[in-house]
Amino acid sequence: MKGHLGVDTGGTFTDFVYWDGERWHFLKLPSTPDNPARAVLEGVNRLRNRPSLLVVHGTTVATNALLERKGAVTAFVTNAGFEDLLEIGRQNRERLYDLHYRKPEPLVSRELRFGLSCRLDEQGNEVEPLKEDELVKLVRKLKEKGVESVAVCFLHAYAEPKHERAVAERLSKEGFFVSASHELVREYREYERASTTVVNAFVAPKVASYLNYLKEHLGKHDELLVVQSDGGAVSPELAAREAVRTVLSGPAGGVAGALEVAREAGFDRIITFDMGGTSTDVSLVDGQVRVTREGKVAGFPVRVPTVEIHTVGAGGGSIARLDEGGALRVGPESAGADPGPICYGRGGKELTVTDANLFLGRLDEEYFLGGRMRLKVEPVKEALTRLARKLGLTPYEVAEGIVRVVNANMERALKRVSVERGYDPSQFTLVSFGGAGGLHAAQLAERLRIRRVLVPAHAGLLSALGMLRADALREASRTVLLTEPGAASLEPVFRELERKLLDEMAAEGFGKEEVQLERLVDARFKGQSYELTLPFSPDYPERFAELHERLYGYRHDAPVELVNLRVRARASRPKPPLPSLPKGGKSPPPGALLKQKRVFFEGSFLELPVYDRGKLLAGNELPSPCLVVEYDSTTFVPPGWSVKVDALGNLLLER
Repeated sequence: MKGHLGVDTGGTFTDFVYWDGERWHFLKLPSTPDNPARAVLEGVNRLRNRPSLLVVHGTTVATNALLERKGAVTAFVTNAGFEDLLEIGRQNRERLYDLHYRKPEPLVSRELRFGLSCRLDEQGNEVEPLKEDELVKLVRKLKEKGVESVAVCFLHAYAEPKHERAVAERLSKEGFFVSASHELVREYREYERASTTVVNAFVAPKVASYLNYLKEHLGKHDELLVVQSDGGAVSPELAAREAVRTVLSGPAGGVAGALEVAREAGFDRIITFDMGGTSTDVSLVDGQVRVTREGKVAGFPVRVPTVEIHTVGAGGGSIARLDEGGALRVGPESAGADPGPICYGRGGKELTVTDANLFLGRLDEEYFLGGRMRLKVEPVKEALTRLARKLGLTPYEVAEGIVRVVNANMERALKRVSVERGYDPSQFTLVSFGGAGGLHAAQLAERLRIRRVLVPAHAGLLSALGMLRADALREASRTVLLTEPGAASLEPVFRELERKLLDEMAAEGFGKEEVQLERLVDARFKGQSYELTLPFSPDYPERFAELHERLYGYRHDAPVELVNLRVRARASRPKPPLPSLPKGGKSPPPGALLKQKRVFFEGSFLELPVYDRGKLLAGNELPSPCLVVEYDSTTFVPPGWSVKVDALGNLLLER
């Protein structure tokens, strides 16, 4: 039997969750941003106790390549006259009232954008053929300019991709990595389709190099899977070819893991709160994970299925500073893993949220990472004292101010996915995870009037656990642009999409009988410019009108227009059982209480008991306020909350 290992690479730590067939093992290592594979392979070698492993990996390689603009030397090939498509984009402004707003520079410079005088109409009929002499010149120019990767996107390729196929085949034979738009997004809207294709071409060679390195250095009997942005896991070959689908793989694993754990605990209406070292990811789940196909990463549209997540630059490593007006700001800049917060003792000089929590007593210097990494309070005190003098406050007031500011940033994010979308957060359970989430969850819940917080066991490693629960997921789509057609006219298109997905799933090792297919449509009222996605049924116009009314409060008299047809394919993989706890009584075992600790909270000091979560049993109830420490995270329970341990080892906080 293979061991199952989930690996989540974050900006500060790399997390490992390992099921060896008999018991669970957990590990957290500092990330190695210069070479992320180093931390991954170190963890694999530490945990391995079986000759073969199934490694399910959430990687940030594509994300970092995009954010740092350190991808391949990329060219863009399109129709003549449309070379500036990436520059022009859409006219809407990302931040309407920011007078200094600048759109991100295209990933492809003007000199590497090339137009060919071929053309198709909107039905896919050829207007002007592809010319051989232009292709010969294009190949020569690409080689002269040292291009490594090419994005090919022609107008109306969603209707007929023959020109894209011809160019892609020719350039592939010449040794270039080629990303063709019809293979990624067979939908209309040329800017979003082009942007997705360029992002893929830009990051794919780097992702391929990384995954090849991992495969070479894993054991010869090991199997590697890579998590996509929709929470599914695919082969490294497919992930390398369609790397744009991995740009949010880590956060997607966290949402999937949170829903699995919450469902087992009896809750399926949740708001996930994943606070790590660099950022916080939040998502609302009303029975099922929400997927969007209109995401943006680093300001660039990516039209691939992505778990609907809102991210803010607020994490344990977020840096506190005074702005030009003397106001306290926290984030989005982060101290990361190197040098990290001041308390790590690795040369960090700037105060962070982690430093503030340590000074307030909410983090315990002796039990961080299970005692393997002792935190240093004295340099934090010195830095807080210097900042306090500038503000005319005490160091404790400054530390609490840092926590309040970062909480305000995260509160806005939580409202963004709930209140601003018509949901009452008090009707949901807040599921808190990530290394820093448990320190802030209860206070945020109070602000949002949420009455229940669930903190999973090994909350700092939940994303890695979620990856072990990932199924194989694929999606295919096609633009049709029809007004209320009959179901029979759509059947050939749906069947073509289903055949394509079954072939892809077969390449991933799944038989036809193992694959579940779901038909979806993107619909809108005629005259609108954006769509809603819903399951396909013969009465989809009425279903669409009901959905539109629920989301926006009204329905049009206009006819319903069908824009895209979609099919999603899912195949289950073997999953290890979720961790569980033996049953205990109401009172925690004697060894669970570690000590009493002085904590500063809302202007005064409290004496709190500190519990070792690893020694708690199902059914235990804890007094409030308290601290619960474990290897990968700490949970701070303020006054006014009750705490109970359930059968899965979750902490249930209620008020």
